[in-house]
Amino acid sequence: MKITLECPLHNSYNVQKIAGMFDVPVTAKLCTEIEVEDLPVDDGSWSIGCIVGLSGSGKSSIAKHCYGKSLYTAGDWKECAVVDCFDGADVKEVVSTLTAVGFSSPPSWIKPYSVLSNGEKFRCDLARALLGGGLVAFDEYTSVVDRNVAKVASAALAKAIKGKNINCRFVAVTCHYDILVWLEPDWVLDTATGTVERRLLRRPNIELEIYKCHYNDWRLFSKHHYLDSKNLSTSSQCYVAMLNGVPVSFCSVMANVGHKGRRRISRIVTLPDFQGIGIGKRLLNFVADKYKQEGFRVSIGTSHPAMVASLRKDARWVLTDIYGSGQNKGSTHKTKGLRKSIVIGRMVACFEFKG
Repeated sequence: MKITLECPLHNSYNVQKIAGMFDVPVTAKLCTEIEVEDLPVDDGSWSIGCIVGLSGSGKSSIAKHCYGKSLYTAGDWKECAVVDCFDGADVKEVVSTLTAVGFSSPPSWIKPYSVLSNGEKFRCDLARALLGGGLVAFDEYTSVVDRNVAKVASAALAKAIKGKNINCRFVAVTCHYDILVWLEPDWVLDTATGTVERRLLRRPNIELEIYKCHYNDWRLFSKHHYLDSKNLSTSSQCYVAMLNGVPVSFCSVMANVGHKGRRRISRIVTLPDFQGIGIGKRLLNFVADKYKQEGFRVSIGTSHPAMVASLRKDARWVLTDIYGSGQNKGSTHKTKGLRKSIVIGRMVACFEFKG
């Protein structure tokens, strides 16, 4: 495949001065040819691809030539809540897509795009690009975020697409080689060589260190939890997961008042930059198993759709009740005894850890 790029000559005194100073063949420099192997377009044998290379090597031009209208570039966001910026899409679909790309923080969903961190903005752009399905090419992929965020976001995206939580094919256009093993693309075009390589990359293992911590450490995480609770009970037993020396996830446990021998998970939250790859779930299961081995029955109540879905698919957890407005659509023998929640309008699913 050969792509010819041309741009007009804006002749001026300064242009001619530069041409004379550096002996630049002006007309010749306005025409560039890029020659690369043909990229997969309609071939259905892949789900994730990547065009990678140094800045100025023609990545965006190649993507535009091959994928045209499927090429996404960050556009304008209205000065309103992020969840209202998806062109009338159903809020459940918006929440599902935001969660799938690792942006699972309801307190941030109701904020304007302009006040979010670069990492949160990047995931919002990802969600908006992916929401329509089909084929999506994303220019300047991870260019504006911290490299740790880039890696975690890439792993979350790969998990969502290959796990069929997002129904689309995705092409990342980037100058960063460090995300390749985290994105696990089915093919890679390196503009340095002009060749397309089919590859089977595997994401590196993620090693967490889990420590018991002080309840005051909740302050690092509280604003990212969907419940309005800045303070944690002094009787809470708390745990923090560290990734490369950085605290990334928090879990607290309390006695289940009135039920001897029981413990309940009162808080579980992962920082936004590290969501989407299962860190919170690993911490939750580790803590629950610890108390299970000590002879306690462990339970958790949650209304977060992603957590509910994850626990329902996990054989180690059993759904015991759903509290809410009395609705029981799709209930099974596991959801008998529905009672009204003290939190009006919010459904709470309760699970018990079986190990």
